[in-house]
Amino acid sequence: MNLRTAARGFVAFLLSVPALQGYNNWAVNYPVRNVCGLRGSTVEISCTYKYPKHLKVEKRWWFTNIHNELVDLRDDTDYTGRIDYRCVEPRCGSYSCTGTCTLRIKNLTQSDSAVYKFRITTNKGGKYSGVPGVKLSVTDIQMEVVIRPSSYNRVQLECNSMCHSTGLTYTWYWNGIRQQYQGRFHGFYVDSDYSASCAIKGSKHLTSPSVYAPETPSVGVTPPDVIKEGSSVNLTCTSEANPVAKYTWSKVTTGHSPGRSVQGPQLSFHPIQSSHSGQYLCTAENDLGTKTSSPFSIDVKCE
Repeated sequence: MNLRTAARGFVAFLLSVPALQGYNNWAVNYPVRNVCGLRGSTVEISCTYKYPKHLKVEKRWWFTNIHNELVDLRDDTDYTGRIDYRCVEPRCGSYSCTGTCTLRIKNLTQSDSAVYKFRITTNKGGKYSGVPGVKLSVTDIQMEVVIRPSSYNRVQLECNSMCHSTGLTYTWYWNGIRQQYQGRFHGFYVDSDYSASCAIKGSKHLTSPSVYAPETPSVGVTPPDVIKEGSSVNLTCTSEANPVAKYTWSKVTTGHSPGRSVQGPQLSFHPIQSSHSGQYLCTAENDLGTKTSSPFSIDVKCE
């Protein structure tokens, strides 16, 4: 039986008792009030505590705000085999003793999202719970790769979990093949044929979408039939890329470099004239590279 349910009625009374709060020699402090953890990973929540020197601490324990139940997490079946207390024996001064205690939770699940509080009880009935506690948010937020400019012909990739957890180790994948490098940042050559993705080590289910340079663009024409002077014609350029590519159109002039460029995936003629006949190039570009299509020919027929 889950002890949260068993203890509910009894604990409600304990919570209504002022647990010696307000005395200068009593305190529980949390260095971090908000913690983000990735599902399946491990997280640590720490505190420092203080109590009067003439007392002896009989129990140190953590509990959550769920149902306002004062149940030691070590006795809660929802955490069986997944938690560990790492408490350092207190040091005493003239009037008070101070100690630290860390709660470690592994294999995080969505249901672990809660406010966690630390509590001490002493040999003479003294009790103290630190408020407001530490809010843990367990998330499946998608990983992402952030691209930052670097040296010539290179960019810097950053693995970003959007979850401020400490002590994380990252895994990088090139074309889906795991790399040995495990840092948060990784160099990447522009115009590389590789795709890059990353994940938190041990959490491959949270792998980021791949980033990669544009593939060679393809060009389509509408309508696909014979192009007649005076009609409306659209050229459309497409390329697989992440980040999404930006497109530029240019016309090839024999013996010269491509002429005036037009931005956007579509090049439209309304109406098209015989002077528009010729070859057109579409260039797709993102932060990781540039690719240009094969020349696409337009032959405008006079009526």
